[in-house]
Amino acid sequence: MDITSFDDLLSAARSQAEPQRLLLVFTGAELPEDSTPAQREEFAQGQGGVLVPLMCVDKLPEEVTSFAALLEESAQFAKDWRLVFAAGIPLSRAMTSEAAEAPLQTMVESIRRGEHASFIPFDRSGEAVQLH
Repeated sequence: MDITSFDDLLSAARSQAEPQRLLLVFTGAELPEDSTPAQREEFAQGQGGVLVPLMCVDKLPEEVTSFAALLEESAQFAKDWRLVFAAGIPLSRAMTSEAAEAPLQTMVESIRRGEHASFIPFDRSGEAVQLH
């Protein structure tokens, strides 16, 4: 299945033979202190910067009815996020939210290091994006 939106991800997670738990990391962007004038201009236009995890959560696909519902819920905790990174793990590996904590923290640390190729990033409209 080609995942081009968060709702596609929900459909894919729900259709798996083995139940899934979704790992979600909401990120903002910051401008590094040593940024150039060109980088500052780009950042002022809503581009560039360094991804900074703001909040993370794990959810069963059944707990998220749609991207619109996730967007509404996220406004309570991380109003200024730019991208949400998503990954899925089989429930057999993380039956509880507590058991999902270690993989979720690993995901947060990977994003901090800029190692996010194994996660799917979505923008605030719920569309999958390509990062360069």
